[in-house]
Amino acid sequence: MKRTLPTLHTSHLSANEEALVRCRAALDLKDKGDYDGALEVMRRLWGGVGLRPESGALAPPVAAEVLLSVGTLTGWIGSKNKIRGAQETAKNLITDAITLYESAGDTKQIAAVRAEIAYCYFREGALNEARIMLTEALKTITTEGNTRAKALLRLAIVESSALRYNEAQAILTANAHLFRKITNHSIKGAYHSQIAIILRHLITPENRREYFQRAVAEYQKADRELRLAGNTMFRANVKNNIGLLLLNLSRLKEAHRYVDEARRLAVNLRNKVRTAEFDETRAQVLIAQRRFKEAESVIRGAVSTFKRSGQQCLLAEALTTHGIALARLKKVERAQFTFQKAIEIAHQVGALNLAGLAALTMIEELDQLPLDVLHTAHENASEWLAENEQFSLRLNEAARKVFARMHVENKLEGKPDSLFNKPRNFTQELLDIEREMIRKALAKVNGSVTHAASLLDMSYQRLAYLIESRHKDLLKERSPVRRRLRKHQQK
Repeated sequence: MKRTLPTLHTSHLSANEEALVRCRAALDLKDKGDYDGALEVMRRLWGGVGLRPESGALAPPVAAEVLLSVGTLTGWIGSKNKIRGAQETAKNLITDAITLYESAGDTKQIAAVRAEIAYCYFREGALNEARIMLTEALKTITTEGNTRAKALLRLAIVESSALRYNEAQAILTANAHLFRKITNHSIKGAYHSQIAIILRHLITPENRREYFQRAVAEYQKADRELRLAGNTMFRANVKNNIGLLLLNLSRLKEAHRYVDEARRLAVNLRNKVRTAEFDETRAQVLIAQRRFKEAESVIRGAVSTFKRSGQQCLLAEALTTHGIALARLKKVERAQFTFQKAIEIAHQVGALNLAGLAALTMIEELDQLPLDVLHTAHENASEWLAENEQFSLRLNEAARKVFARMHVENKLEGKPDSLFNKPRNFTQELLDIEREMIRKALAKVNGSVTHAASLLDMSYQRLAYLIESRHKDLLKERSPVRRRLRKHQQK
């Protein structure tokens, strides 16, 4: 997209003054979603993500501002462009800024900077760390202005990402006066958008009409503020969220229109992570339309993007959606593997609500789970979602499913012929076990022998041999063999 950079008249300024002007201009462009413009403005001081800024000759307070600005931009640009390790680099740069602020005894600025580090943890999916840092920072950021509003908004976003929507709503409701008071259009737009997201997730059959109307009104306010801020990317987020709201109301054609528009804007802005987020929404709509094959293809691409970007919470959510698509396509083993991967990733970063939702969804979507997996999934989902009332009906239904399976399997255990000894063929039973393990491994990885071998802790050559020599019926389950051309054939 064509953009116009602000004209910076810096020839009459000292090196310290010019650095401060460039930092402020770059952060303003970042707030408008113009990350390339922000990079260009900082070019005299900074070579780009992964490099340290030229700040050694600057006064310590100015050097701190440069480190903070570069760290902030690294976090946002790294997230946008899927740069692995960018959040860790951002945290290191911002920590160096804190060291300089500490030497000057600037406690309020230190708290504001820690709120910025907290958002790096949030992008990595470390929700507990982000929550603790933001809560501590807010104890010091007491002045009612943009800095406190931004920290409160981020804390609400963290709570929403952990599916703690009531807590997020309480934060924003208690501080509504502050968001009315400030004049920053980007922050106000994000505030109204976040309220709408919370309302969407708190919709029940009883409040459906009221909350829908309130959510639409909040999205309209968000769009107005973001238009004034000139932030196209955040406006795309709003369109995607309206699409999700319409999906909840089963207005699927309208939902598609909004999500497609959001995706178009993200593609034009070359924001791959946002594009993947909107693809995850598209997949949800396609699933609702029973277009499962299309949904699986779309969400598979989004999962690949999140894996490369290191955004673990987004990855866990996308894997859960991917599991649903696979389950609807009757690819049971792959679906189970995908759901369990979502649970594992969410659990690793402390996003227990996301882990619980993945476990609950796995129970709902897969009828033939092993009883021990079914029971453990429900036990953990009940624990991890205990504070979320909106899941209580689904958890109760899942419990009935577990008890029904236990009842059936207890009956099966009582079959009369189970009392009799039967002849057994040791060699054949070992082959049967081997075959079933290979079949399940291939199913989990869509037929890839390379990935199945990794799951089974054996070499590619060994697994390929076993399939071709002992289990030829599994040849149809593996991906096609690609024969490499010899050098004389390539000429």
